[in-house]
Amino acid sequence: MKYSKLTPIAAALLLALAASAQAAEGFQDRTIRVSNGVSEEHPNGDGERKMAQCAADKSGGKMKIKLFWNGTLGNELATIQQVRTGSLEMVLASPAPITGIVPELGVLDLPFLFDNAIEARKILDGKIGDWFGAKMEPAGLINLAWMESGFRHTTSSKQPITKWEDFQGIKLRVMQSPIYIDTFKAMGANAVPMAFSEVYSALEMKAVDGQENPVNNIENMKFYEVQKYLSFTKHSYTPTLVMVSKKLWDTMSADEKKVLKDCAIEGRDVQRKANADAEAKSIEMMKKKGIAVNDVTPTELQRIRDKTKPISDSYAAKLNPEAVSMVFNELKAIRGK
Repeated sequence: MKYSKLTPIAAALLLALAASAQAAEGFQDRTIRVSNGVSEEHPNGDGERKMAQCAADKSGGKMKIKLFWNGTLGNELATIQQVRTGSLEMVLASPAPITGIVPELGVLDLPFLFDNAIEARKILDGKIGDWFGAKMEPAGLINLAWMESGFRHTTSSKQPITKWEDFQGIKLRVMQSPIYIDTFKAMGANAVPMAFSEVYSALEMKAVDGQENPVNNIENMKFYEVQKYLSFTKHSYTPTLVMVSKKLWDTMSADEKKVLKDCAIEGRDVQRKANADAEAKSIEMMKKKGIAVNDVTPTELQRIRDKTKPISDSYAAKLNPEAVSMVFNELKAIRGK
């Protein structure tokens, strides 16, 4: 039977089968496990599911991405190390736990670095993001894309943060990053570094009074159950790196690498939109659950920014000067200064 005499449905099916067979060329059967510290309802879940479906479609079903949630494979530091050794294939993580391995990433943890998410995306999605990625390869990590957690804010069981002085004496969980520790110490808080997976129980047991995280993380991990106040301090912007083990990467064909990279970027775009959409809903939901929400006035935010500037300057001087100059020069260009 000639193709021209096939029914439209049969012809479409034949073309789909041919495309699938063609897609499968250059692909091995692989199961790629991805660790994530948040629950599957988090916007990361939207991005990862998109990435997984994309990879399955483009590899003819041979590239299977298996998702793990709530830190079930280990906390960020542990799973990053597993990815470096090749005992785990992929992980989503913030830059802070990686700065001990790749110090250049510390630039992204400088307080009040970005004014908005558009600035951050322009920096990370371009040549500077690629430069950071190249620095990660010797550490055994290949960064495929930059998803985002967004701007970080402060919660507390003691009092709202409306000004600099409100940080005084608060026992505050921070990420395991020297910059975060020193920034909040400079604010007068008792900064307690702690793995993300341990935060809820620490808040519940009153081991710490508060913590700082993006809105969707606060809602997703139900911190509102054990906190009274959410203050929009906007002290830092946190991207989420989508990292694959270099040991796995080096075994992949060119086709496999392209698909995994392209699908991570597709997942990034879905995740960013989901993150933005979810933030407003999260705030309203947490208000209904009883958490008090407050802005910090521009004047007080600038005051906090000014008082933390010595920390930024001190760390910037210790970091790779090329990284610092690239980021700050690009920000000046973006802002038209």
